[in-house]
Amino acid sequence: MNFLFHTRHSPVAQAVILACAATAGAAQAQTLTEVVVSASRSEQQSFDAPASIQAVGRDTIASSGPQVNLSESMNRVPGISALNRQNYAQDLQLSIRGSGARSPFGIRGSRLIVDGIPATMPDGQGQASTVSLSSAERIEVLRGPLAQLYGNSAGGVVQVFTADGPATPEVGGSVVVGSDGLRKIGLNAAGQTGKLNYLLDYTRFQTDGYRDHSAAERRQLNAKLRWDATDQTRFTVVMNLFDQPVSGDPLGLTRAQFEANPRQAVVNATDYNTGKEVAQNQIGVVAVHKPDATRSVTASVYRGTRDLSNRLSIPLSAQNLATAAGGIVKLDRTYSGVGLKYNQKFALEQGQVEATAGMEYEQMEEDRLGYINNLGKQGALKRDETGSVSSTGVFAQANWMPNEHWSVVAGVRSSRVKFGVDDRFIAKGNLDDSGGVKFSAVNPVLGVTSHLSEHTNLYANVGKGFETPTLTEIAYRTGASGPNLGLRAASSRHTEVGLKTQLAQGHRLDVAAFQIASDDEIVVASSSGGRTVYTNAGRTRRTGVELAYSGQLNREWSAHVALSTLNARFVDAMTAAGGGTVAAGNRIPGTVNRTAFAELAWKPAALPGFSTAVEVLHQAGMMVDDVNSDRTGGYTVFNLRAGLEQRVGGWRLRQFVRLDNLGDKRYVGSVIVNDGNKRFFEPAPGRQWMLGVSASHPF
Repeated sequence: MNFLFHTRHSPVAQAVILACAATAGAAQAQTLTEVVVSASRSEQQSFDAPASIQAVGRDTIASSGPQVNLSESMNRVPGISALNRQNYAQDLQLSIRGSGARSPFGIRGSRLIVDGIPATMPDGQGQASTVSLSSAERIEVLRGPLAQLYGNSAGGVVQVFTADGPATPEVGGSVVVGSDGLRKIGLNAAGQTGKLNYLLDYTRFQTDGYRDHSAAERRQLNAKLRWDATDQTRFTVVMNLFDQPVSGDPLGLTRAQFEANPRQAVVNATDYNTGKEVAQNQIGVVAVHKPDATRSVTASVYRGTRDLSNRLSIPLSAQNLATAAGGIVKLDRTYSGVGLKYNQKFALEQGQVEATAGMEYEQMEEDRLGYINNLGKQGALKRDETGSVSSTGVFAQANWMPNEHWSVVAGVRSSRVKFGVDDRFIAKGNLDDSGGVKFSAVNPVLGVTSHLSEHTNLYANVGKGFETPTLTEIAYRTGASGPNLGLRAASSRHTEVGLKTQLAQGHRLDVAAFQIASDDEIVVASSSGGRTVYTNAGRTRRTGVELAYSGQLNREWSAHVALSTLNARFVDAMTAAGGGTVAAGNRIPGTVNRTAFAELAWKPAALPGFSTAVEVLHQAGMMVDDVNSDRTGGYTVFNLRAGLEQRVGGWRLRQFVRLDNLGDKRYVGSVIVNDGNKRFFEPAPGRQWMLGVSASHPF
């Protein structure tokens, strides 16, 4: 648990003050040794990873909120923006170093992986809602050039790892209640029986929603079974069943509507009953064989289905046009994939090398139907097509440490992504829109680390990346029916320099500076009535600095600080959505140019099991469209939490209370980029409270 403070100093000054305090209190601290796998695809300490990478552990996940959204704990990681839209029909708006900020729903521009199984589709679209946070042991966030080795749309990588069952089997349950009708119950069983380790976790979440017409319900079962067949071979089965039968969409608000009543839903939302129902089921198997201490082979296979029904607020007059696709979208998706990776460590005459090579194949196919939304009721068929995407990637990576002072990382990935659309809705004025398009790219990465001392590493990386459009992004085009197959893939060049240092025992500081130059950036051309059309911009550039500090000030006090700056701009002028010109130098909408998070935590020795923390979160404003016609205001909010743990007989009990936005600040949490109706603004809630109780018992 952690505790935060706020002074009249700037966020950078706060970081310096904390660093100095850390040095003074280091005598009783413990060294921080996070273990991560994202950078090199094998276990290593994050301090030694030649990249910007942070991990969020189980205690932090549990104390950051009801364990429903990634946004609860990601604000403590620099370089990542996870905005809770207060809209479970559209999911989080997550971006890493500005990549993915344009997405009207879901995760875009970053790869999401859960227990070694991709949660991002081969076209680059992902969903954070299916991640089971109540059973997550840790979350890793990788930024920078090394992320490009994960393939298409890898502006960054978020990996979630489900906890193993404890050595002694146990059962448990939890209840959380809070503002706006928040209710969450959880049941779990986990343990070790012989060679079988297991975890079963069920949760049910409900909310009335902060805004009108934003109620939601989720039910989720997450299971992980690990079988140690031999000392050298391990099989892990992961299964996730997700059902969201209710999620209203209140739509965005104009500035006048936000200022008048941020909790309202626009009239169109209720008239057309906007919202979504979705169900997703997935199972995967990961096998790891280690014939000796220097070699390992990892194989994975997975398959899943996703069914979705989405009601949009498109005027009936527009829906009835010959080329229109209606106002109700129904998707029936199947997806699957396989992966194979070989890792080996071997010695050279000068130093040692760890080499990794592998391949990944992913595919998905979805039947897309479009119907008239007749004021919330399903009308005539307006679209019937099958879209398919397949992705093939081959990668190799080597980490060479010639001596104790230097190490080098080099890697390359070859990717091919193929899209196909089979149009079955042929009518007068609506021709056959079948077609396909292919993309390919070779992305190299090179990095060098100087190990200045046992406690300080300095590194520099360069690499290339690419990002294809998704099936959703090619779903519509301006003034015609059918898919927008003319969209081009974006290409990017990434540069990063970073420093990692242990200021004293138990105190760590990470600093990174980066630049990302992109061509053919995929941007929003128009967004109206729940339908977004995309186009290619010219050149864009993102530069920024990130800082993360963690330290144990003494036996009772600890602190954490995360600071980020991001300057994301169009380099070339372009035609704006709806006409007009986007000037060179305009900020890319939806990107946040400054964020700061800090916390200070207290675990008093005189009160065993008790902990408390105060947090502060600051975020600058966001532009709402390409022409930068309006922007959200910056904000600073304070949060407070406290927890208590005790053992009674064989029971382990935990209680917590959390208060967010203590000052009841009114602010905009996220924006809908380039909304054609100027309903850009998605309000954040005011003061929120939450109470939770959990219990577990061995059996």
